[in-house]
Amino acid sequence: MKKLSLTAQIGIALVLAVIAGVLLANQADFVNTYIKPIGTIFLNLLKFIVVPLVLFSIMAGILSMNDIKKVGRLGLRALLYFMVTTLFAVTLGLVVPTLLKGVVPLIHITPEATAEAVEVRQLTVMDQIVEMFPSNIIAPLSSMSMMQVIVIALFFGIAMVHVGEKGEMARKLTLSLNEVVCKILEYIMALAPIGVFCMLTPVVVDNGPAVLGSYAALLGLAYLCFFIHAGVVYSSAVGLLGGMSPLKFFKGMQSAMLFAFSSDSSVATLPYTMQCTEKMGVSKDTGRFVLSLGATINMDGVAIYLGVASVFMATCCGIDLTMSQYFAIAFASTVASIGTPGIPGGSLALMAMVFASAGIPVECVAVAAGIDRIIDMGRTVMSVTGDASCAVVMQKIMGKKM
Repeated sequence: MKKLSLTAQIGIALVLAVIAGVLLANQADFVNTYIKPIGTIFLNLLKFIVVPLVLFSIMAGILSMNDIKKVGRLGLRALLYFMVTTLFAVTLGLVVPTLLKGVVPLIHITPEATAEAVEVRQLTVMDQIVEMFPSNIIAPLSSMSMMQVIVIALFFGIAMVHVGEKGEMARKLTLSLNEVVCKILEYIMALAPIGVFCMLTPVVVDNGPAVLGSYAALLGLAYLCFFIHAGVVYSSAVGLLGGMSPLKFFKGMQSAMLFAFSSDSSVATLPYTMQCTEKMGVSKDTGRFVLSLGATINMDGVAIYLGVASVFMATCCGIDLTMSQYFAIAFASTVASIGTPGIPGGSLALMAMVFASAGIPVECVAVAAGIDRIIDMGRTVMSVTGDASCAVVMQKIMGKKM
């Protein structure tokens, strides 16, 4: 009998998780005690392997190119692509809810609803830049500060190329460790269906249909923008710039998108995204470099939602946003999305910065937090899909030059 594909297994796990969540709606203690921990273990395993995966993948990619100019060309083109799609994303997130004002029902925010303020660290642009560069080599690895991990990988990879024969031992060790990490990754990926079921079931139990109904307007706006962005921006990019049929692209990304939706983590999904893009013809060197970079700095889903949430919450509070406030939201959302951690709920900590930039009560973050996990699933799918579209485009553009 033919073994089910990973996509089919994850799809079945998703369906079973929804069914189990409905059946166990009144057994939250049982689910959180015996099912959720297994999902947590699986997610922890993925997080454990992600740092060495990114670290050694980027260094191995640089070593295989053996030419710093090639790394620079690929990195700059990928960065430009990410910035353009992010600008489209945040613009869409602002325009759609503005056009639908008065059409969608609002959440009526009362003083009691915003009484509990959410304590977050507000980051400036310079904070984002400074935090890209680590003050020591250990802290970024233990704290999963992915931008700093990438910076470390770039320094070591470029240095090994520059020193030539003197760095041959380090080069061989790096390539060997990269293979070991990939093998460990295979072991972990084999547990994906079980992990997906155990991660998603508690979400269904804890949130249920009541929360979905209460926040239907905000959920609908966010997911409408996600579909538009994927259908227009990503389809156009892979079709016109990547030379690939959008249908082939989205079909090839099914397993990664399903896992992203269930795991709620773009970083944890990275191994699946790499696997999908390689099957679509993207070379390992290009794919791993671009996807590792994108998992840290490309968060189109976050940019969209920060725009949607800002306009939605402003309307709920009776605030009519001015053009300068729209620009402030757009700029702050772009900066915040670049620095968002690729882990569940990573964008929530930066939402206050965006709200504050437009004069929206920061306490509204507490309201948005109620359904952040549900929307974060869609945000993660968008970010992962955007990374993959960039890899396909970069393979087409750089393929003949590398």
